[in-house]
Amino acid sequence: MRSLPVGEPVEGGPARAPERRSVAGRYVSLEPVDPDAHGEALWRAAHDGSDEAVALWTYMPYGPFEDADRMRAWLEEVAPSEDPLFMTVSGNGGPIGMASFLNSDTAMRRIEIGHIWYAPRAQRSEANTETTYLMLREAFDRLGHRRVEWKCDALNERSRAAALRLGFTFEGIFRQHMVVKGRNRDTAWFSMLDREWPPAREAFERWLAADREGRRPLESLRSQGQGSRRSRGFGPG
Repeated sequence: MRSLPVGEPVEGGPARAPERRSVAGRYVSLEPVDPDAHGEALWRAAHDGSDEAVALWTYMPYGPFEDADRMRAWLEEVAPSEDPLFMTVSGNGGPIGMASFLNSDTAMRRIEIGHIWYAPRAQRSEANTETTYLMLREAFDRLGHRRVEWKCDALNERSRAAALRLGFTFEGIFRQHMVVKGRNRDTAWFSMLDREWPPAREAFERWLAADREGRRPLESLRSQGQGSRRSRGFGPG
């Protein structure tokens, strides 16, 4: 009988679940959300009255919040959660947004990053790039995952563009995947694999270490890193 094709063997044991711990980078730091310490500042950061502040909640399953008390009540509800594990993103001026680890499957060694939003003043800064780098580094290097996922509303062009810029691969659309705020959501799926992480990590670190004036696009740094690895005999990135 002809043998049927099977996947390659996978070495190693299960991954670890994300922990409640702080992680610091050059531009931002991440720490478990604390309603007492972060609530008021997060509300001010995300509700500054601008069109950008209103727009940032368009594709989120919650928000905007009518006042700081409403947002604090929501933060108190989600802060104890282990999955999603909500993190506050802070810059030099204090909290500027949130992100989370979610859908952690330690046996399959996959995890998702999501619930990502930033204050309008941080949306064109280094915040998203470094936050994603810190979370990917945690997921791959510390927790031992094989796959990190990024999902968003298929209509969210900014999030889809960000996923590609940051090194995730588009995998397709899950049609009628969710109902969010009473509306249909088709979900765009992206992923990064552990074998794709080394050139992505090198590109992130080179981009973050450079001054703004001298920075090259992240995508070109990643492509250069993949070519460099091939030239050194590492094969495709």
